[in-house]
Amino acid sequence: MVTIAPDPASAVEGVPDGATVLISGFGPAGQPYALIDALIDEVGRTGAGDLVVVNNNAGNGETGLAALLATGRVRKIICSFPRQVDSHVFDGLYRARRIELEVSPQGNLAERIRAGGAGIGGFYTPTGAGTELGEGKETRTIDGRQHILEYPIHADVALVRAHRADRGGNLVYRKTGRNFGPIMAAAAKRTIAEVTEVVPVGALDPEAVVTPGIYVDRVVVTR
Repeated sequence: MVTIAPDPASAVEGVPDGATVLISGFGPAGQPYALIDALIDEVGRTGAGDLVVVNNNAGNGETGLAALLATGRVRKIICSFPRQVDSHVFDGLYRARRIELEVSPQGNLAERIRAGGAGIGGFYTPTGAGTELGEGKETRTIDGRQHILEYPIHADVALVRAHRADRGGNLVYRKTGRNFGPIMAAAAKRTIAEVTEVVPVGALDPEAVVTPGIYVDRVVVTR
């Protein structure tokens, strides 16, 4: 049963200490800023920490994911693109050895999350084979090419930004804001979506629904 939360704070209640949290977004696009801000307040209130965050990036500027990292509540981040011109919050934490980093090539990262939602136990990929990213991983030669074994990513919570939802939790996305949202929604035990509008069941074109409501637990309207 999908819960329509009255506000972001109610939506993120109960994120446990040590949780793995998937956060959608490709940089700012599709990043659930209101839910992240609410999570910052929640971990400050409860004292929860030791979080593992999965995102494509490691935060931009000082808002959103970067602000969450700045709280010191994140033990580790798994991402494909940790360094960019405005990722100074992450840079500072990493250089001070206050955060762990696991780099996963973007395609591998996406497939690991998708595999988590699909119930796949692992997959072989040539991406990263023979490089530092493949060190320590099981290898196998397929069609004469070295592959490495990658494992799925499962999470306790997914925070995703969608465009609209219906009261059944079915989600549609807007343009590039879609990015990692659909696969993250399927890979978490609890998915929380922020949207611009909640409409009655039947108001969304079924052909446009990308994330079925079965994957969504809580929805909150934000502006």
